[in-house]
Amino acid sequence: METNRIEQKLERIEKLLISQKTVLNFEELVEYTGLSQSYLYKLTSKGDIPFYRPNGKQLYFNKEEIDRWLLRNRSQTNEERDSEVTTNLILKK
Repeated sequence: METNRIEQKLERIEKLLISQKTVLNFEELVEYTGLSQSYLYKLTSKGDIPFYRPNGKQLYFNKEEIDRWLLRNRSQTNEERDSEVTTNLILKK
């Protein structure tokens, strides 16, 4: 039981360390995003995710760019939608 708690704490520490880096390798990206390796390979091969390949083989990712990529296509909250509808109704009068 104690070993399991220690392993969990080490995993949390590892994730915290990864979040402090500015450049991630592929394995770190999998851990950071929680996306599967196969899905990330698909995204890189299609050019749907920003990445770097300085040596022509290994993939690297700028964490800031990944954060922006993860946060794209934001959905509006119900409150924002209601406010937009109200504003549009007022402007049309």
